Amino acid sequence: MPLFRRQSAEDAHRIPRKDRTGVSPVKAGAVLIVAALLITYFGFTKHIPFTHGYRLNAVFQNAVNIKSGSPVRIAGVNVGKVMGVDKAGGGDASEVKMELSNKALPIHKDATMKIRPRIFLEGNFFVDLHPGTPSSPTLSDGDTIPLTQTAAPVQLDEVLTALQSDSRTDLQDLLRSYGEALKHQPTAAEDASQDPEVRGKDAARALNLSLRYSGPALRDVSIVNQALLGTQAHDLSKLVDSFGKVAGALDTNEGALQGLITNLNITTGAFAAQSGNLSATIRLLAPTLRNANRAFAALNAAFPPTRAFAHDILPGVRQTAATINASFPWIAQTRALLGPNELRGLARQLQPTTAKLANLTDQTITLLPQIDLIDRCLTNVVLPTGDIKINDGSLSSGVENYKEFWYTMVSLAGEGQNFDGNGMYVRFQPGGGSDTVSTGRTTFGGDQLFGNAIAKPLGTRPHFPGHRPPYKPTVPCATQQLPDLNGPAANIGPVESSIRSQPQTTAALAAAAATRASRSGQRSVAEQLVARLNPFAAATKPRGARP
Repeated sequence: MPLFRRQSAEDAHRIPRKDRTGVSPVKAGAVLIVAALLITYFGFTKHIPFTHGYRLNAVFQNAVNIKSGSPVRIAGVNVGKVMGVDKAGGGDASEVKMELSNKALPIHKDATMKIRPRIFLEGNFFVDLHPGTPSSPTLSDGDTIPLTQTAAPVQLDEVLTALQSDSRTDLQDLLRSYGEALKHQPTAAEDASQDPEVRGKDAARALNLSLRYSGPALRDVSIVNQALLGTQAHDLSKLVDSFGKVAGALDTNEGALQGLITNLNITTGAFAAQSGNLSATIRLLAPTLRNANRAFAALNAAFPPTRAFAHDILPGVRQTAATINASFPWIAQTRALLGPNELRGLARQLQPTTAKLANLTDQTITLLPQIDLIDRCLTNVVLPTGDIKINDGSLSSGVENYKEFWYTMVSLAGEGQNFDGNGMYVRFQPGGGSDTVSTGRTTFGGDQLFGNAIAKPLGTRPHFPGHRPPYKPTVPCATQQLPDLNGPAANIGPVESSIRSQPQTTAALAAAAATRASRSGQRSVAEQLVARLNPFAAATKPRGARP
């Protein structure tokens, strides 16, 4: 059963398709196609129209193998492409225009370019770009790399074109002779002058043996080639340019060049005649160069302070002339001062005194050790002994014994004060008693002295040991032990020894007199000190006197 739909007010206002005025399907389809084309273009080219990247030009001697679209690579990575190739100037050179991406930047002024063949599957050629050294200035957008910094590959047809018919025949003869030389079996006469390692072997086998030395040799050659590049930019190009100038100068004077070659032949012959000495010299060249490098390094390190010193001394050098002029009056006065009537005469008069002072200095060297012994005796024995406090029972003073000595001197000074016309005297008040005391015979006159004591003597302190202690003049005083002033030897001696003295015999008195006579001929330390310090003692000393 057919269905019927009731017409509404909305259906009544509908516009027929043919009467509609919106976007046509054709226009919508065209817009869609253009959008798809743009998306596809941007997706494959990755380039926005009417814009460009970093542009760089380079001049090549031969760029026939390069065309628009050829890649530009740095270390095998694509960083741009060739935009076009034009003729450069009026010669055969070509100018290649390239556009590089930002990852290729920066490009320095010493950058180099080479046209290299691509791998077999890629085909065609590409531009190999070396961006240069960081220390060199950078190139701006649109700059050009000159012909001296570019290189193009040599094609096989170019090599064959250079070989004309005569050259080809010569090349064939060369290769044939070279092959025969490699296969030639040497004779005994030819082997006589050869190295033992290659004797009896043909040239090919000997050449193969030389390959074992090729590694170190090629390494050294590489080091030499690296050194030939120089230490600064364009060192090698400057060397080539300078060599070209030298060759041009030699070419202008053939006679001089002929003489140079003749002299070079003579020089080479002289070197050959002295091959042994030359080998020894070359062998010593390596350590010499090492020492020279160290010396040059030290010299190079010394240059900055030397340069600074030279710069700082320039003001003084400029003032040298004025200083010399100002010193002339002083030099004149100094010359007069050093004349015979001035310092020269004074020096002549002081010459005897100087000789005496020299003699005094020499004698002082002998005196000073004796003074040192005295100082050691005073420091180690005398002064410490004076610091000892003597224990004398109820009569003890409680102070060091050297103070007691000075207390006694003060008392004697007070006792002997000059209060009458008799002068300085020490007065003692002797007393009488029933006890007679004898001091024994004196060592001077031999008389025996007596005295009367009110009370009986208790004894002597320290007690008399019965004999004098031994005297050893060869033993230094500083090595002696300190005396024990409060020891057994300091005890009170017996009363008998204090009352009745030991009688001295005539022999003992004679011996004491002989001792005094022998000691009277010796000078004291003070006398010796004065004699040594007196510069005129040698002149006034009688002949035969003791020093």
